[in-house]
Amino acid sequence: YWGRKPLLSRSGALPRDFCDLLSPDMVDELIAERGVRAPFIRLAKEGQVLPKDSYLGPAGFGAEIADQVDSAKVLHQLEAGATVVLQGLHRLWPPLIEFVRRAVDDVGHPVQANAYIAPPGNRGFDFHYDVHDVFVLQVSGAKRWIVHEPVHVHPLPSQPWTDYRDRIAERVAGDAVLDVELSAGDALYVPRGWVHAAQTLDTTSIHLTIGVAATTAVDIARAV
Repeated sequence: YWGRKPLLSRSGALPRDFCDLLSPDMVDELIAERGVRAPFIRLAKEGQVLPKDSYLGPAGFGAEIADQVDSAKVLHQLEAGATVVLQGLHRLWPPLIEFVRRAVDDVGHPVQANAYIAPPGNRGFDFHYDVHDVFVLQVSGAKRWIVHEPVHVHPLPSQPWTDYRDRIAERVAGDAVLDVELSAGDALYVPRGWVHAAQTLDTTSIHLTIGVAATTAVDIARAV
């Protein structure tokens, strides 16, 4: 499947979860207690990234830190339908630091970890593709994922989905390759370039996105 097509992996007869990596309580701790700063957090709603002052604030009087997460603002935005993205957790959250270190050893490519917290009935981002491979790990709640074939096969970092908006709009008007609901413990692999979007159902959803920046033929040619 690697680099060729998506793969759905259900929790199955032996239930699993990913709460050793991230749990709802851990999300609360990160937002309310850990002093996360931009750019380790961003918010989006209906395909649009929200302005930073809608969820960030100062660290306290006398502190020259103006870009720390304001947990009250984040809660307000979450209740209003925004998706919270905790970015670069492989740099600040111990369970994911270790997990990503092992993942790099296993796959031999750079790996990163982001988390997405979305309220019920939410669509945080429009249909798009990523320029890296993605493993989606559903932590809690449920989310519907729709995946379509690429409009540009194996895109490079210099070839973002925004360059192909019209072709993506045409592609998603047709039949999807996958239209599935992920529940806690399910996982989904999406190769780079495959068009996708996700929407929460009737519960708050938390999932991890494990991104893998695979070495490409272009990388090898540049190195030579």
